Amino acid sequence: MVLVYFGLMLLLSALAYYLGRGQASSLPRPLAALPTYHGARLALFAFFPMLGLFILWEAIVPRLLMSRAISSLPTDLQPADALSLSARTRELLAVVNGTPSADISETVRAAGQALASNLSMAGMILLVLGLAVAGAGVFWAKSQITQQLRARHTVEGTVNWLLIACSAIAILTTLGIVMSVVFETFQFFTKVSPVDFLFGTKWSPQTAIREDQVGSSGAFGFIPLFIGTLVVMIVAMCVAAPIGLFSAIYMAEYATPRVRAFAKPVLEILAGIPTVVYGFFAALTVAPLVRDIGRAAGFDVSSESALAAGIVMGVMITPFISSLADDVINAVPQAMRDGSYAMGATKSETVKKVVLPAALPGIVAAIMLAISKAIGETMIVVMAAGLAANLTLNPLNSVTTITVQIATMLVGDQEFDSAKTLSAFALGFVLFIFTLGLNIIALHIAKKYKEQYD
Repeated sequence: MVLVYFGLMLLLSALAYYLGRGQASSLPRPLAALPTYHGARLALFAFFPMLGLFILWEAIVPRLLMSRAISSLPTDLQPADALSLSARTRELLAVVNGTPSADISETVRAAGQALASNLSMAGMILLVLGLAVAGAGVFWAKSQITQQLRARHTVEGTVNWLLIACSAIAILTTLGIVMSVVFETFQFFTKVSPVDFLFGTKWSPQTAIREDQVGSSGAFGFIPLFIGTLVVMIVAMCVAAPIGLFSAIYMAEYATPRVRAFAKPVLEILAGIPTVVYGFFAALTVAPLVRDIGRAAGFDVSSESALAAGIVMGVMITPFISSLADDVINAVPQAMRDGSYAMGATKSETVKKVVLPAALPGIVAAIMLAISKAIGETMIVVMAAGLAANLTLNPLNSVTTITVQIATMLVGDQEFDSAKTLSAFALGFVLFIFTLGLNIIALHIAKKYKEQYD
């Protein structure tokens, strides 16, 4: 029904556009606005009333029908708390969607079938009301079309407010994420000392999350996770930075158009591979290879090492650096290269002395963004480096990272008033501050060395 509703909404908007444009075209000249603006204005008066009705309807009617369905259940099936209410709601929705489990009682099944019927009837009513409000909007807007109507102001004003709303949604979403993380972080610091968290050297968040469970008091030292994140990130950047930068230099300065047209898409295919595939590759191929080579050379290499995870992560990040650096190098004006050649410089001297210094801010920004991407990677580390929070700088040992522990803390049966679960938000907050600092450094470097070209 939703697809039908939106399909009709788009169809009516298109018809209203052609209706408004045709009526405006038949008016005597001159017009205060082009016929296309009159058509767009009429389309807006068909589109937004239907959209507003849909949003209002979906926010109210399904909740009322669900509440009515739950209240119609016998007393012994009435939910007693929020958890049972959620379970009963899922059961009713399963019946509505046609996927009920075998253990659902006949009473709940009957209530779900009645709910499905009511929702279907509500959908039909919504469709009729949508057509009615759209028709009323089009009829009223059509009656306003005259030579003097400044339809362009209405259309451009609506588009302007729509852009403002989209920007506000993006900003408010960011603020909401930050505030939720900050709030839960403060909740965590009421249970664990910030000093113990920021400077502790042991991470073992095994605590009881319910009263009927047995668990230790836990240890929430952040340092082992931070060191593990840095080790994996450094290994990854040692692979990605030189390969990505050198490949960008070759693509931009040395490769023929034919070679570039083939090699650049092949290189960027790496960016489209899912990270879980990289994780499989790291766990099944790279990690055993690193272990065998290391042990053959006389080193004690863990079967899940930071080196294996970092190498594969570096391969994943390479096209990211290569693509950004290639765009930056190509943005350097050709006149600078020609001036260098006119002074007698060779190709390599021009690249080293002219092109790279001019592209330095963009290259640094690309590397900083790649570092942020490496810090935020999870799947490769989970599958190749393990979960052991070892305080070590040796890349041959098993380590874990901040993002891996965040994912681990929020999996399974969790209570959001326990230190174990809240520690994920504290880790996220520290990671946010760290990546924000990296971005600020990148912006500062780019601003300091930025040069303006005509």
